Amino acid sequence: MNQEKFEYIKNWLYRAREDLAVLKDLQNSNPTGFTSSICFHAQQSVEKYLKAFLAYHDFDFPRTHDVDYLLIECQKIDDESLNIDLKSLTEFGVSIRYPDDFYVPTPEESSEYVEIAITISEIIEKLITIPE
Repeated sequence: MNQEKFEYIKNWLYRAREDLAVLKDLQNSNPTGFTSSICFHAQQSVEKYLKAFLAYHDFDFPRTHDVDYLLIECQKIDDESLNIDLKSLTEFGVSIRYPDDFYVPTPEESSEYVEIAITISEIIEKLITIPE
């Protein structure tokens, strides 16, 4: 792996981990008051982990927040490891952040999306080997 690719993937992983840490902090501090932000960071973390996986496998992907699309592309590489249901996680990426698409997820929903983000992080962290 060349240095440029290494840095690119490393940056995706850094941002994915950052979003994961934020959602965990929000979940621990006020799981009922921050449900939409928790879901937003869950979507962001999953998106970045999937993009890191695609980049690791030299797969070009468009600028998108559609984690369902990204997951399908990842499953073309490894369907067995990435056999997971993201539910409606894509919806929390960008569109739901605007007032005209206002929706506040329940604490149960946000907990479910936290678990999805954690699961994706664990899977991708095992599948990507980056020397530190």
